[in-house]
Amino acid sequence: MLQCIFLLSDSGEVILEKQLTGHRVDRSICNWFWDHTNSQPNSYKVVIIIIIITFSLSSIIIFDFSVLCLQQQPVIASPTHYLFQVCREGITFLACTQVEMPPLMAIEFLCRVADVINGYLGGLNEDSIKDNFVIVYELLDEMIDNGFPLTTEPNILQEMIAPPNIVSKVLSVVTGNSSNVSDTLPGSTASCVPWRTADPKYANNEVYVDLVEQMDATINRDGVLVKCEINGEVQVNSHITGLPDLTLSFANPSILDDVRFHPCVRFRPWESNQILSFVPPDGQFKLMNYRVRKLKSTPIYVKPQLTSDGGICRLNVMVGMRNDPGKTVDSVNVQFQLPPCILSADLTSTHGTVNILSNKTCTWSIGRIPKDKAPSMSGTLVLETGLERLHVFPTFQVDFRIMGVALSGLQIDKLDLKTVPYRFYKGFRALTRAGEFEVRS
Repeated sequence: MLQCIFLLSDSGEVILEKQLTGHRVDRSICNWFWDHTNSQPNSYKVVIIIIIITFSLSSIIIFDFSVLCLQQQPVIASPTHYLFQVCREGITFLACTQVEMPPLMAIEFLCRVADVINGYLGGLNEDSIKDNFVIVYELLDEMIDNGFPLTTEPNILQEMIAPPNIVSKVLSVVTGNSSNVSDTLPGSTASCVPWRTADPKYANNEVYVDLVEQMDATINRDGVLVKCEINGEVQVNSHITGLPDLTLSFANPSILDDVRFHPCVRFRPWESNQILSFVPPDGQFKLMNYRVRKLKSTPIYVKPQLTSDGGICRLNVMVGMRNDPGKTVDSVNVQFQLPPCILSADLTSTHGTVNILSNKTCTWSIGRIPKDKAPSMSGTLVLETGLERLHVFPTFQVDFRIMGVALSGLQIDKLDLKTVPYRFYKGFRALTRAGEFEVRS
């Protein structure tokens, strides 16, 4: 297995490269990818890190330069390689191979890599990855072997590789040993349930299930709901002694359009009876992803009005409750980008605060919507000299949070524990927040 390290110059030279098999992938593929992404329309440039991982002919190459990151194709065919890419928090994970392979496997593996690195480093950004190169290398060594995914379960990886902390960094400086890899192999790696820690023991046995949903909605300039759907996750935090066997059922599973499961879920019980039967990993994990489409309404409304004449544009935005979800709607924010032709803006609100940044991004922080009166924001926008009317209208991005409610309507029916005779405590929660919630004007 070849390993090598390079430095990156300001001109876009490769700063780091790691080969995982004997066949070396030439770095010219990176130049081709750079040229291809720059040739794509409707994109913008951001500074990102690219991690290239080749399956079967595996290599890892990390860059640091401006790359187009909007509307990218997940699968790209170059003259010599097939490329797969996943963007997370401004960081692009790019996989390449010279052999035929299922593209979803490559994309899913890149998503796993992004999730694991995000969990280890507490966020995905250029500085944290550069400060923890050793951790990233060690994780990739365990997650992929000779080009094929191997260990991708975060709980098992944390037993094998200690997450970075202040104590480990001090010890590495004092002892000169920068490795975080454990000397012993976790017992669960040889188990039939490799995602679970071997024989954990707890004084209190408990399982917590969270429904975490994001609402994506698009409302046109006439106030008509064009699209409204929910993307949700079933997150579980399990601390149970031994080897438990759990079953989780929903009161209304028929509303789920698309589902994706953790490897611990047995597919046949779900296919026949829509019941989740699984042996849970130890600790926190994502049990299931789902989507609910074609929702009919949103919890709040945003009504923008823009009128312009004589070089002045008058703006009025009103926000209020459309359907009461039964719980408090808080953390409400409305953000929009002022058009380039706007010279200055004077905006005030009846509730909350309005901030206009130097890049012409306007943020209206409302917080909790009052019950007695709908908050509004109004003011004037001064157009460029020579322009009488506004021809480019902003799109309003809306953010909110509702604790204790799953707006999809999904309800948990029951959670049962089999194979273990003792009792356990179980708890259920729900959270809905805005995802890509857009109101056009």
